[in-house]
Amino acid sequence: MPQSFKPYTRKLHSSKFFLFYQPVERLLAQVPLLESRGDKPLKMTFEDQLKALIFFHLEEHTSGRHLIKVLQEDDFARQNIAPENGIKKSSFFEAINERGLEQLEFLFQKLCIEAAGILPAQYGDLGDLVAIDGSLIDAVLSMSWADYRKNSKKAKVHVGFDLNHAIPAKVFMTEGQGAERPFVDQILSAGQTGIGDRGYQEHALFDSLQENGKHFVIRIRNKTTKTVIRKNEIPTDGIVFYDAEVLLGTPNVNQTKNPVRLVGYRVAGIDFWIATDRRDLSAQQITMVYKLRWDIEKFFAWWKRHLNVYHLIARSRYGLMVQILGGLITYLLLAMYCHREYGEPVNINRVRELRIQIQNELRDQGATTDLYFFKEHERPPRPYAKT
Repeated sequence: MPQSFKPYTRKLHSSKFFLFYQPVERLLAQVPLLESRGDKPLKMTFEDQLKALIFFHLEEHTSGRHLIKVLQEDDFARQNIAPENGIKKSSFFEAINERGLEQLEFLFQKLCIEAAGILPAQYGDLGDLVAIDGSLIDAVLSMSWADYRKNSKKAKVHVGFDLNHAIPAKVFMTEGQGAERPFVDQILSAGQTGIGDRGYQEHALFDSLQENGKHFVIRIRNKTTKTVIRKNEIPTDGIVFYDAEVLLGTPNVNQTKNPVRLVGYRVAGIDFWIATDRRDLSAQQITMVYKLRWDIEKFFAWWKRHLNVYHLIARSRYGLMVQILGGLITYLLLAMYCHREYGEPVNINRVRELRIQIQNELRDQGATTDLYFFKEHERPPRPYAKT
């Protein structure tokens, strides 16, 4: 972006950035008020903090210090993103690590609802599908709370990904060793179907979900003990080789109380065993639902690569959650922007276009400002010297 230290520079404005940011502006009045904890006024309002986080991810800044440098020296960022009186490093990191989490969580949920109402449902015939998975974040040794292994620190985000609308919908965070299965029930709402890999196999969980009106399509280990109650008819063509009502686990040890449907299918010589309570779908549809789980893997890969969400600007558990929510909110804004402007899902080409369009707008305004300055301040012509 254009940079300047000239005191006469006119305020730069990007219509593209504020079009992208518009859904947030409509919701800000509903966000719980961020108040100072002491007598001193806040150096950063919640909107200042939010804009800085969005700007960090959108423009792929490499660190918190890089972002602060831009907020101090880039004309657009200083005038439109940074607090009115500027920002110092200590104030910025204090705000990120200690304030704004309640407000960000509220805004994230509101934007999820808005995005789900705008974006088209891709698999409506298969139900309300939520892929569930965890993703590790490399931490530093000073982050003592992020237990993982000896001489290695990691945190883990546990995400529920709305497959119909291709957006993150729920998020929790633990240390790197944090178990994933306890978050399934928290991520799912009644009527939703959670899709997970073998790490989410727990027979008591299958019982609990069915009793609470929540559904699941979860891969299980091939050697799991199965007690067959009834076999279902299997199509003669296709990849499915097994479909039955079973009890999973060893009797009197870890067996399910409630029967589950077990579908087996084979792809490229690999057998997949899928436990589910979705008896309204065909076996072929169950295989399709499980394959959709890979969409959350693709989301994690894209999110990490193109929005720099795992470049740490916080060290505390609180601050890292603030940063993660900032990255998720940026992704939701991009999803709505790409759909609204182009009728497309989020993709890096449209994100790059947005970045370039913002920069072009600012360059054009910067050139106009410079021309204005020199016209206003040009010296009168020198008189010709007498001969």
